[in-house]
Amino acid sequence: MTPVELSRTVLRAVRRAVDEGELSVTVPERAVVTAPGAGGCGDYATNIALQLARPAGQPPLRVAEILRPYLIDTAAVSDVVVTGPGFLNISLRSAAPVALVEEILRRGQRYGHAEGPDHQPLLPLHAPHEVRAVVVMDATARILRSQGAVVRTGCEARPEPEWSDILDVRVDGVGSPGSPACFVRPVPAPADPLPLGPDAARWALLHPAAHDRPRITDEHLVQREGNPLFRVRYAHARTRALSRNAADLGFSAEPGPTPDVTRLLSTLADHPRILAAAAEDRAPDRLARHLVTVADAVLALVPTVLPIGEEKPSAAHRARLALAEAAGAVLAGGLSLLGIDAPDHL
Repeated sequence: MTPVELSRTVLRAVRRAVDEGELSVTVPERAVVTAPGAGGCGDYATNIALQLARPAGQPPLRVAEILRPYLIDTAAVSDVVVTGPGFLNISLRSAAPVALVEEILRRGQRYGHAEGPDHQPLLPLHAPHEVRAVVVMDATARILRSQGAVVRTGCEARPEPEWSDILDVRVDGVGSPGSPACFVRPVPAPADPLPLGPDAARWALLHPAAHDRPRITDEHLVQREGNPLFRVRYAHARTRALSRNAADLGFSAEPGPTPDVTRLLSTLADHPRILAAAAEDRAPDRLARHLVTVADAVLALVPTVLPIGEEKPSAAHRARLALAEAAGAVLAGGLSLLGIDAPDHL
């Protein structure tokens, strides 16, 4: 369950409490779901009880206690704990490894995306006329849209044509923002990134945190594992090669138990949370660093996927192949949100 989906779950709990006559409020359009704060617990927390206390005419703790059973009654929720003045701390049921792989294979590159728009007001992003700011804004908009947000991008001046032609950035408007906007102002690039080409240039601008100075050097073009971009793209290409090689050997992927790869499973399970956090914080660098973590775990799996020598394909091989294909989908989907190509051959 993504944070957007959990937000909708919270609103459904409010609606059920209203329908049962336990609360007399107007169901809000949005429930804020975040990581638990100090003193919190579980996977996520929401302040919806504090938000509804005044219109309900009841203390926040009472509102939280009313909502708690409706949330626990949700299949994906394992526990709800009320802390502080009325925060609802929500623990989600962990997806079984097989179910996780099946879900990723079903959703493909859209794993971790919201099922639909969140019906929130238009979110305007605005960037100065500087190449890194425009690229970060573009990637931020892609990630926000993956979480159901409706986004409009703007730049204080028309982007240079080569920014669009080479870096594939588009803006919806030029000039001063017409309404309050979220300004994207990372540390500017110290040099022109365009000679690096589209993929390396975007990675060089997006991988560092916004407050860090990006390095615009040929290191991003090096085809070795010391280059994080190469590792991510290489890991994806290896998952595609595994599928081709398995087909040549006469077997295909079939999700099943893979108890020896818990690290990769945990990073894949964390992908929806990372996407939501990258959207919430307007931080595409969080997604870039997560993809490196996934790639490293995938590369450790690769040598175990195919049979060796005269070994016959087994259920374990088919299960590991399914896991590799799921990881490849996550890598390809993440790179796409960063505006970077994920080639099948590298």
